[in-house]
Amino acid sequence: MTKSTKTVDHLGRVQEINSDEVTVCIISQSACSACHAKGACGLSDSTEKMITVLKPNHNLKVGESVRVIIKQSMGFKALFVGYILPFIAVLTVLITLTLFNVSEGKAGLASIAILAPYYFALYLFKDRISNHFIFELEST
Repeated sequence: MTKSTKTVDHLGRVQEINSDEVTVCIISQSACSACHAKGACGLSDSTEKMITVLKPNHNLKVGESVRVIIKQSMGFKALFVGYILPFIAVLTVLITLTLFNVSEGKAGLASIAILAPYYFALYLFKDRISNHFIFELEST
């Protein structure tokens, strides 16, 4: 990628290689994980995330260290689909039901309940949605 394109990258390690995709393990650490007092604190954590990259253009080996790169605009798209759109749905249902004089408790429960079908629909269409998020690999 060119330097003028704003990207987000993470270091990872190749876990599995198939004919048309590579699975990379990224270790995501909290901001306080580098703190000198993390052993006493108990708040520091790190999680492993698996990323599947389709049709890689490199000859990689299992265990090799790589950099996973995605355009910054894709991150904003993920933020919109995962957080902002459901927030708008919750607010819309809440405001609509309160305008129709539904009790606050029922309106609140209904507005939260709208999240279940939303995230279920995301799950059903995850393959179509994932086609819009393109990761690239770069050997380190």
